[in-house]
Amino acid sequence: MTEPGARRLVILAEGEFAGETSKTARGVLRYGPDPVRAVIDSTLAGRRVGEFMGDDPRYRDVPFVGSLDDALALAEPPDTLLVGIAPAGGKLPASWRGIVSQALRCGLDVVSGLHLFLADDPEFAALAGASGGRLVDLRRPPERMEISSGRRHLPGKQVILTVGTDCALGKMSVALELTDAARRQGVQSVFVPTGQTGMMIAGWGVTIDRVAADFVQGTVEWLVEQAEARGDWIFVEGQGSLDHPAYSSVTVGLIHGATPQAMVMVHQPGRLYRSHWPAYEDPLKPLPAFIRAHETVANLVAPSKVVAIALNTSLYADDSEAREIIAAVSDEVGLPAADPFRFGGDDLFAAIRQQLGGQPA
Repeated sequence: MTEPGARRLVILAEGEFAGETSKTARGVLRYGPDPVRAVIDSTLAGRRVGEFMGDDPRYRDVPFVGSLDDALALAEPPDTLLVGIAPAGGKLPASWRGIVSQALRCGLDVVSGLHLFLADDPEFAALAGASGGRLVDLRRPPERMEISSGRRHLPGKQVILTVGTDCALGKMSVALELTDAARRQGVQSVFVPTGQTGMMIAGWGVTIDRVAADFVQGTVEWLVEQAEARGDWIFVEGQGSLDHPAYSSVTVGLIHGATPQAMVMVHQPGRLYRSHWPAYEDPLKPLPAFIRAHETVANLVAPSKVVAIALNTSLYADDSEAREIIAAVSDEVGLPAADPFRFGGDDLFAAIRQQLGGQPA
């Protein structure tokens, strides 16, 4: 992958930025090191990202534009088009083919985290070959294929996995916030990307949900091994949910491959049903049941426990109400709870550190 911070991005999110599938676009805007020059979404042209994501100077003034031509006409035009959605099934919308083709004809690189590999498309490959633009498919599995070896963590290393009561909750964001909080508290910490958006942000990793089933745990194992060579506190990005009928397998693979000493449970108060799945009047299980299930599954391979709850309180606009909900959840499960995305991750990391026998900041 290109060194993080070396690209000038335009994010393709045509007609999708305001919806749930745009989590890739939002994640890169919030956490990515590469400057974003514009977001292509003609339904929002003329507006600014700050209207949807808050007043952060990193992205608040990024404009929405109606076309790639508009983005290329900017004073500092982009050199890379990033596909900014993560839809169920991972296919490129047919109406976007023309924009990708135009980007390649103009010599831009195109970076995609879709399950559909753009570099395998004959039309796109021919256009890239003619212009020199590169097609980067982040979900392409690595050549390294190994089954789990039962590797144990190095002495002094703490491996934390974010898990969740559903998919699309913010497991990546929580891992990133905790990684940054640990660094602010003087701890050598490493974020382990296991999904396409995390890879776009960190510049390394593997999109675990595209790895053949036999090699998922082994791949996670060697990702954690690489992280342990870089730092002492390892925050592994979670995927899916243990009881989600469509995505549970990747969650099990991460739990048994990372063999974390601890897990942070991510939950969204107010969410009643699974994302990307018909409700069938089958509501999400109570939070204590999720905690017990994850600890049971983890302990089949290696001892682990849920040590904290990271809440996504985005369904509640008022900060005071959000704090009341956080306190109530903490009381309910008897664990530290916080919304690190909304209020910062420092207190939550300090609590996790204390739970694992370290000294709080």
